[in-house]
Amino acid sequence: MVLRQRLLVSAIAIGLTGGMAQPAAAAPWMRGFVISAYEYAFRYGGRPDFARAAEIEPGVDCPHGSGTHFADDQKTKKALARQKWRSADEVEKISAPPGLDQVRGPNLTRFYIWDRALSYRGYKNKIETYVNPFAAEDPGQPQVNSRIGDGFNLDGKVKPADFVSPDGEKGIDNNLYRAWGCDAPWRGNGNATLDLRANDKMQEGLYTMVIRISGNQDPMNDDNATLEIGYSPDKIVKDARNNVAVDYSYRILKSAQYTKLKATVRNGVVETEQVEHLHTPRIAWFYDQTGDTNFTKGMVRLNIAPDGRSATGLVGGYRNWRDLYAENTFAQDGGQQGIREHEDHVALYYALRRNADGMLNPVTGKYDGISSVYRIRMSSAYVVDPDQPMAVPKLALEVERKEAFEATKLATITGIETRVPQAVPPGTSEAGVGITERLLVDLPSRDYFLATLYRQHYPGEDAFGDPPWAQQERGSLPPQKPVQPVSEKSRQEAQADRAASQPRPLKD
Repeated sequence: MVLRQRLLVSAIAIGLTGGMAQPAAAAPWMRGFVISAYEYAFRYGGRPDFARAAEIEPGVDCPHGSGTHFADDQKTKKALARQKWRSADEVEKISAPPGLDQVRGPNLTRFYIWDRALSYRGYKNKIETYVNPFAAEDPGQPQVNSRIGDGFNLDGKVKPADFVSPDGEKGIDNNLYRAWGCDAPWRGNGNATLDLRANDKMQEGLYTMVIRISGNQDPMNDDNATLEIGYSPDKIVKDARNNVAVDYSYRILKSAQYTKLKATVRNGVVETEQVEHLHTPRIAWFYDQTGDTNFTKGMVRLNIAPDGRSATGLVGGYRNWRDLYAENTFAQDGGQQGIREHEDHVALYYALRRNADGMLNPVTGKYDGISSVYRIRMSSAYVVDPDQPMAVPKLALEVERKEAFEATKLATITGIETRVPQAVPPGTSEAGVGITERLLVDLPSRDYFLATLYRQHYPGEDAFGDPPWAQQERGSLPPQKPVQPVSEKSRQEAQADRAASQPRPLKD
């Protein structure tokens, strides 16, 4: 991190420090901020007095409730029963695995049995669900019905289905909120689980985003200001109370994830121009998700506190909805994300596609983008240029994982665009690859599940069923025991069971 003493000298030289209120005089000024909270601009329509234990009230904007897929065996059974090629017995055994009480980790074992089963829910077996969501039936996702929403009028129109902002502005475009606003882990009154996870990881050093505003009139009123937003290589500094500290120094990189915009300031409210591409860091809680948001028709609005020590704001535009789907689904793997967070990414996929409203594709005649708005909170900071130009640094230990994420994302987009099911690229943990077999070794019904639950195999798998990348992650810790091949008898019994459950053609 650049020495703070040097920055204080630099700030004095231009006539203004980053965190102090300034006199209303025409002189060069500059203010900097580090982002302390970064989340989707979803509203919460619940009652402030709602305090039922372990439950989030759906709220008036979600009259049909919040999506809580895979929260228990009954919800899982409902999802599995949609696959006509699964027998009733298979659905029952997957939902409540026999002999689960005899294994050392019953919850984790059930978790990964569900993971593998839910990862193959296409119109036929052997099509991985999350890489090919179009191949599965839409299970339905509750959507926001409220007319009130935060955001911008991105298309300059006032349409019947548009939101109205809390202060009365009509024509607000935020269809990501409409599509995903009732998804349980993104809902809450400041305590949504994925919001908390993403902000915690950002504050602990996963990435840093900064904003710098400058002008020549008055920091609270300037009709010819400049706003810069981008990535910083410096980790966020916290104070003794674990809050983001004020007035520390951060470099801003002008390579990737950076945009410079014209802006106006009116009574402390900063409004930028709308630009064709707005590059900023994107929400992430794992390194593989990190990267560029690339908003199309993007813009920024900030509200600066009178003392200049804090600010709140919105960043928005149209985002490619396929990118949004992949970033959320493959943070871990689709099954893990679904079972742990109680999401169904197939439902979220169809909700995105259904609500796409921007970036019209002239070839397909359909929208590639969905209006998306992010909410930010900021603390004052000294935002400076690095001593020499530099690119966004890479985390060497996570490069292979990020490459696997990008390959999976590409396969997903290819499948969605061509409707040709894609194989899962190597390097991922989709369908519990690298752990499920080892968790099943003590399960009495192990052979049944290994014969019944399909998964894609990769070259170089070892005796434990681990592909090469899982072997590396396992390191020197050996699994419990090797996975033995499933007996031919078990495999034939499973195939016969499935064949008997198939619908038969009607006779004339």
